[in-house]
Amino acid sequence: MNVLRLILCLGFLTTFAGCTTSSLPGRPIVDMKGVNSAAYQTDLAECHEYAKEVEAGKQVAIGAVAGAAVGGLMGASVGNGEAARRSAGAGATYGGARSGVRALHESNKVVRNCLRNRGYKVLN
Repeated sequence: MNVLRLILCLGFLTTFAGCTTSSLPGRPIVDMKGVNSAAYQTDLAECHEYAKEVEAGKQVAIGAVAGAAVGGLMGASVGNGEAARRSAGAGATYGGARSGVRALHESNKVVRNCLRNRGYKVLN
Protein backbone atom coordinates (compact mmCIF):
# COMPACT_ATOMS: atom_id res chain seq x y z
CA MET A 1 0.00 0.00 0.00
CA ASN A 2 2.88 2.40 0.72
CA VAL A 3 4.28 1.75 -2.76
CA LEU A 4 0.95 2.68 -4.30
CA ARG A 5 0.83 5.93 -2.33
CA LEU A 6 4.34 6.73 -3.45
CA ILE A 7 3.44 6.10 -7.09
CA LEU A 8 0.31 8.26 -6.87
CA CYS A 9 2.17 11.06 -5.08
CA LEU A 10 4.98 11.03 -7.62
CA GLY A 11 2.49 11.11 -10.48
CA PHE A 12 0.64 14.00 -8.88
CA LEU A 13 3.82 15.99 -8.28
CA THR A 14 5.12 15.28 -11.78
CA THR A 15 1.90 16.57 -13.30
CA PHE A 16 1.89 19.81 -11.36
CA ALA A 17 5.63 20.47 -11.32
CA GLY A 18 5.31 21.83 -14.85
CA CYS A 19 2.65 24.32 -13.84
CA THR A 20 4.71 27.47 -13.66
CA THR A 21 3.27 30.95 -13.76
CA SER A 22 4.05 31.24 -17.46
CA SER A 23 2.16 28.07 -18.35
CA LEU A 24 -0.98 28.79 -16.39
CA PRO A 25 -3.95 30.04 -18.37
CA GLY A 26 -4.62 33.75 -18.22
CA ARG A 27 -4.64 36.87 -20.25
CA PRO A 28 -2.69 36.41 -23.47
CA ILE A 29 0.21 38.74 -24.20
CA VAL A 30 -0.59 40.82 -27.26
CA ASP A 31 1.60 43.34 -29.08
CA MET A 32 -0.47 46.49 -28.50
CA LYS A 33 1.47 48.73 -30.89
CA GLY A 34 -1.12 50.45 -33.10
CA VAL A 35 -4.03 48.65 -31.46
CA ASN A 36 -7.19 50.47 -30.36
CA SER A 37 -7.40 49.56 -26.66
CA ALA A 38 -11.21 49.78 -26.47
CA ALA A 39 -11.66 47.55 -29.53
CA TYR A 40 -9.16 45.08 -28.08
CA GLN A 41 -11.05 44.89 -24.78
CA THR A 42 -14.29 44.20 -26.67
CA ASP A 43 -12.64 41.52 -28.80
CA LEU A 44 -11.00 39.97 -25.73
CA ALA A 45 -14.35 39.77 -23.93
CA GLU A 46 -15.96 38.15 -26.98
CA CYS A 47 -13.10 35.64 -27.26
CA HIS A 48 -13.51 34.75 -23.58
CA GLU A 49 -17.19 34.06 -24.30
CA TYR A 50 -16.14 31.56 -26.98
CA ALA A 51 -13.71 29.98 -24.53
CA LYS A 52 -16.60 29.29 -22.15
CA GLU A 53 -17.76 26.67 -24.64
CA VAL A 54 -14.90 24.46 -23.46
CA GLU A 55 -16.79 22.15 -21.13
CA ALA A 56 -14.34 22.29 -18.22
CA GLY A 57 -16.77 20.91 -15.65
CA LYS A 58 -17.62 17.95 -17.83
CA GLN A 59 -13.94 17.24 -18.52
CA VAL A 60 -13.12 17.38 -14.79
CA ALA A 61 -15.96 14.99 -13.98
CA ILE A 62 -14.89 12.52 -16.66
CA GLY A 63 -11.27 12.72 -15.48
CA ALA A 64 -12.32 12.14 -11.88
CA VAL A 65 -14.42 9.10 -12.77
CA ALA A 66 -11.66 7.62 -14.91
CA GLY A 67 -9.07 8.33 -12.21
CA ALA A 68 -11.28 6.72 -9.55
CA ALA A 69 -11.72 3.61 -11.69
CA VAL A 70 -8.01 3.22 -12.36
CA GLY A 71 -7.09 4.01 -8.76
CA GLY A 72 -9.67 1.57 -7.42
CA LEU A 73 -8.44 -1.21 -9.67
CA MET A 74 -4.83 -0.56 -8.70
CA GLY A 75 -5.73 -0.55 -5.03
CA ALA A 76 -7.75 -3.73 -5.33
CA SER A 77 -4.89 -5.49 -7.10
CA VAL A 78 -2.35 -4.75 -4.36
CA GLY A 79 -4.47 -4.76 -1.22
CA ASN A 80 -7.89 -5.06 0.31
CA GLY A 81 -11.09 -3.04 0.05
CA GLU A 82 -9.64 -0.21 2.14
CA ALA A 83 -6.69 0.13 -0.23
CA ALA A 84 -9.06 0.12 -3.19
CA ARG A 85 -11.23 2.84 -1.64
CA ARG A 86 -8.25 5.06 -0.80
CA SER A 87 -6.70 4.54 -4.21
CA ALA A 88 -9.99 5.35 -5.90
CA GLY A 89 -10.18 8.62 -3.97
CA ALA A 90 -6.60 9.51 -4.85
CA GLY A 91 -7.22 8.58 -8.48
CA ALA A 92 -10.36 10.70 -8.62
CA THR A 93 -8.47 13.70 -7.25
CA TYR A 94 -5.58 13.19 -9.62
CA GLY A 95 -7.78 12.58 -12.68
CA GLY A 96 -10.05 15.52 -11.94
CA ALA A 97 -7.17 17.91 -11.32
CA ARG A 98 -5.31 16.81 -14.43
CA SER A 99 -8.43 17.17 -16.58
CA GLY A 100 -9.10 20.59 -15.06
CA VAL A 101 -5.64 21.85 -15.95
CA ARG A 102 -6.04 20.46 -19.47
CA ALA A 103 -9.43 22.22 -19.85
CA LEU A 104 -7.95 25.53 -18.68
CA HIS A 105 -5.13 25.25 -21.22
CA GLU A 106 -7.66 24.44 -23.95
CA SER A 107 -9.76 27.46 -22.97
CA ASN A 108 -6.68 29.70 -23.11
CA LYS A 109 -5.83 28.32 -26.54
CA VAL A 110 -9.31 29.23 -27.77
CA VAL A 111 -8.82 32.84 -26.61
CA ARG A 112 -5.40 33.12 -28.28
CA ASN A 113 -6.65 31.65 -31.57
CA CYS A 114 -9.69 33.91 -31.52
CA LEU A 115 -7.52 37.00 -31.08
CA ARG A 116 -5.13 35.88 -33.84
CA ASN A 117 -8.06 35.37 -36.19
CA ARG A 118 -9.18 38.92 -35.44
CA GLY A 119 -5.80 40.23 -36.54
CA TYR A 120 -3.97 40.68 -33.23
CA LYS A 121 -0.32 39.76 -32.87
CA VAL A 122 -0.46 37.28 -29.96
CA LEU A 123 2.95 36.74 -28.43
CA ASN A 124 2.17 33.74 -26.20
